[in-house]
Amino acid sequence: MSSKRQAMPFVVAILRGIAPREVLAIAEALVTRGVRAIEVPLNSPEPFVSIELLQRAFGGDCLCGAGTVLDLGQVERLHATGGRLLVAPNTNAAVIRRALELGLMPMPGIGSVSEAFEAIAAGADMLKLFPASTYGPDHLRALRAVLPQEVRICAVGGVDERNARHWRRAGVDGYGLGSGLYRPGMTAAEVGRRADAFFAAVAADEQHARAVDA
Repeated sequence: MSSKRQAMPFVVAILRGIAPREVLAIAEALVTRGVRAIEVPLNSPEPFVSIELLQRAFGGDCLCGAGTVLDLGQVERLHATGGRLLVAPNTNAAVIRRALELGLMPMPGIGSVSEAFEAIAAGADMLKLFPASTYGPDHLRALRAVLPQEVRICAVGGVDERNARHWRRAGVDGYGLGSGLYRPGMTAAEVGRRADAFFAAVAADEQHARAVDA
């Protein structure tokens, strides 16, 4: 283990399927536990309503926005809500460029080195390795060997408290937590307990790594 420790990684909470009537209670449970980015995928019920509610309530403390953003029309609708985070499952240079023009933070999905460099060329500096579970930490290590050091990578898809440490050691900068954190019908208390479990696992691994470094 290197003696140079990275900053603690950030967490993006992916609330796929959430409805506007429940989004604020779920978000409060997450924000109070330290989650600083919340994504509402656009295949959720009335996603832009939820995003606008999130931005109004938590925008000062949390990066709120949309996931599964696929085209320029969706970029414009996201901007109209006031939300700032734009997450996509793919790399679309036009979407990335327009997001940056509007002052949004794009997080395009990548799998290959070619996709990663295409996204970087369009201006993205935060990439989403997706689906992380089918690529694995070794794939991330290989990407890290050739990508610019300042480019950040978030592992999304199949990430939870049981495998977070493997991604951490492979050089991940952040985690996207989906169904392991929230599923439709869950209460805010349930989501809070899952967030607690994840953060506890990450903190315990960080403590162990610091002890090894010492």
